[in-house]
Amino acid sequence: MSEIFFRPEELACERLTIPSPIYNQCRLMLSRCQYEHVFIPVRTMQIQAVIDEDEVIFVDNQAYAVRDGEGGKLIRLAWKFRRDRSRDSLTEPAPIDLIYYDDRARELHTRLIGDFKKALDIMEARFKESGCEARVKRVLPFPKPHPKQ
Repeated sequence: MSEIFFRPEELACERLTIPSPIYNQCRLMLSRCQYEHVFIPVRTMQIQAVIDEDEVIFVDNQAYAVRDGEGGKLIRLAWKFRRDRSRDSLTEPAPIDLIYYDDRARELHTRLIGDFKKALDIMEARFKESGCEARVKRVLPFPKPHPKQ
């Protein structure tokens, strides 16, 4: 199975941290799967998270767009893992760049801290029973159309 996601133009970027249990669980899930991506539905928010080596993208399950004959869901925000700052302990918060692709991304991020962790716990239990699901992601640029002059 393959899914297409559109990355809108970046509206803003903020440097902050996420709690260590979330970051550690993302890394652990990736290491346990033989695939490059792990898909995590956050059903309470109608969001799908996609974890890979560099980032977690959060996709709106209700926002669908078509560009150049390809359809896909829109990315609302991303947590880009920062490799330039090391962590001295597994209990230290993990540094990220919070990338906004939506005006409400900061509000969404705040809710995700709790709801994403719960979704990770559910998927981890499911993966222990049946393993990871093979899925591929493709992320395409989705620039805003420029007004004709």
